[in-house]
Amino acid sequence: MNALAERHAGFEALHASGCFIIPNPWDVGSARLMAACGARALATTSAGHAFTLGKPDGGRVTRDEALAHAQDLIAATPLPVSGDFENGFADDPDGVAETVRLAGEAGLSGCSIEDTQMVGGNPPYPFDLAIERVRAACAAARALGRPFVFCARADGIMNGHYDTEEAIRRLRAFEGAGADLLYAPLPPDMAALRRIVASVTKPFNALAAGSFTSVSLQQFAEAGVRRVSIGSAMARATHKLMIDATRAMLDHGDFTPLSNGVSGSVVDDLLMHGADRTP
Repeated sequence: MNALAERHAGFEALHASGCFIIPNPWDVGSARLMAACGARALATTSAGHAFTLGKPDGGRVTRDEALAHAQDLIAATPLPVSGDFENGFADDPDGVAETVRLAGEAGLSGCSIEDTQMVGGNPPYPFDLAIERVRAACAAARALGRPFVFCARADGIMNGHYDTEEAIRRLRAFEGAGADLLYAPLPPDMAALRRIVASVTKPFNALAAGSFTSVSLQQFAEAGVRRVSIGSAMARATHKLMIDATRAMLDHGDFTPLSNGVSGSVVDDLLMHGADRTP
């Protein structure tokens, strides 16, 4: 088995039991730092990647840009990588299937696709179309002929377009359509998260962002969650530091926010270790 095949098999195995964290780097440097700190797998963040291109979040990054970025992260460390591909860069099922096929060819070990459109307010796709999109994506994933963890996302609950009951209805349908992993980011509270997880049998991904940053990995695991991602939360935290420090300098001549930086030698060592680390 070659190194890339080992990544794919290892990524699939991570979803078989337990609960693990999959951090979301936004460039090669952050990927290597996360690998050196002990990450077992990585996932791209569409928002974090968009920020590096000087673009706002939400449908501004092209499929080619997202795939090229994913390949950079795959080459950056020995860890398996999953792609955050928004709505699959297509409305129709065939277009979504093509995105999954290209994700596999790029060397990704999995990807996630949302059930919401990349237009104002991100409205959800109609129920039947959402299912057909997942079914087409799963067929394309299986056609790769090797492990590929396809994650179907019910994002309407995060965007306020539907409630917990509709999220459950959609996730059950996505499970029936063949999804390997299910995801409903930021439900109203932990009680809702527990209800959602208990309503399906496939592994479930939870997002540690917003109010859920106060939830520990153990608490996620006790709720039945298999995988915890951070989405763009760390990228946004990093950008907040950059904004606050820059404003302090330019508005007040205050350089004290720069006093808490990590030493260059520590970063250098982590970057080197992250590139060479054995998963």
